[in-house]
Amino acid sequence: MRKIGITTTVPVEILLAAKCNVIDLNNVFISGDSYSEDIERAERDGFPKSSCAWIKGIYGACLRYGISEIVGVQEGDCSNTGALLEVLKTRGIKVYHFSYPLCHNIADVTLELNKFMKAFNVSPEQAETVRKTLNAIRDRAKAIDELTYIDNKATGFENHISQVTLSDFDGNPQKCAEFLEAKISEITKRQPRKQVLRLGYIGVPPMICDVFEYVERFNACFVYNEVQREFSFPRAEQAKNIYEQYYDYTYPYDLEFRLMEIKKQIGIRKLDGIVHYTQSFCHRAIQDIVIKQELDIPVFTIEGDKSNCLDSRTKLRLEAFLDMLGDLRGLK
Repeated sequence: MRKIGITTTVPVEILLAAKCNVIDLNNVFISGDSYSEDIERAERDGFPKSSCAWIKGIYGACLRYGISEIVGVQEGDCSNTGALLEVLKTRGIKVYHFSYPLCHNIADVTLELNKFMKAFNVSPEQAETVRKTLNAIRDRAKAIDELTYIDNKATGFENHISQVTLSDFDGNPQKCAEFLEAKISEITKRQPRKQVLRLGYIGVPPMICDVFEYVERFNACFVYNEVQREFSFPRAEQAKNIYEQYYDYTYPYDLEFRLMEIKKQIGIRKLDGIVHYTQSFCHRAIQDIVIKQELDIPVFTIEGDKSNCLDSRTKLRLEAFLDMLGDLRGLK
């Protein structure tokens, strides 16, 4: 089967309809044993120290996995993706482009999706057939999400993994469905968690995944993962077609559109506070200014770089933030 890498969530329905084996390079980079080696390889090849670690990791993972074709999102994701794709071209890798239009209207989203279908010789009917199959799998991630914020049984990290894996369905939709089914069965049998403080995580998925476990030591748990949840298209069943589904996807569009959904989930999930993760050298970090102005609950900002674990200073700051939330809730 034809193997193709992606730099972020793209219309995977189209790639699967084209009989591609889809690999999200973010996932294989951050979860692999060669995590630091991927970054070092990029820096040896000339990527500046001041560039985003995700971009360097994607580059390293792409070469390590022997990817010969890649889909890159230049509009609606990382501002450095264009330069990354130019470098990968010089390495003999075939590049496809996809964009989430900045103007965010259904006509332009439809145009971009049709161009993407044409590039892979896929019809709208074929894409819709695959979409229905994938949405049944996405429903399993939605069930784990409900086990997180309603039943208080799934952990924040399990919630994170079950949703982020749907960017590429782990390269095998059937096995991904089986994994999620087994996870649902395991989680359902548990007793509810005892942590009281309810946290939301917003921003790109973190380099430092131990943040999910760390907060649980302080009577807190994550019950909302914003961008990871968007990767799973939680409102896909409400979309009439693939065009509406990708129009409704909040992450790649303007911050105002994202904040509408974030504010809605703050109320539904009864959140006490928000952890906003930003990546060093990323343009999205500037949005932290607006986020803190717009949200009416406390926001704690973490800036990550190359490390895949929390440093001592961030742990102390996070502990103080959770202590403050506990005071606001009147907890001992």
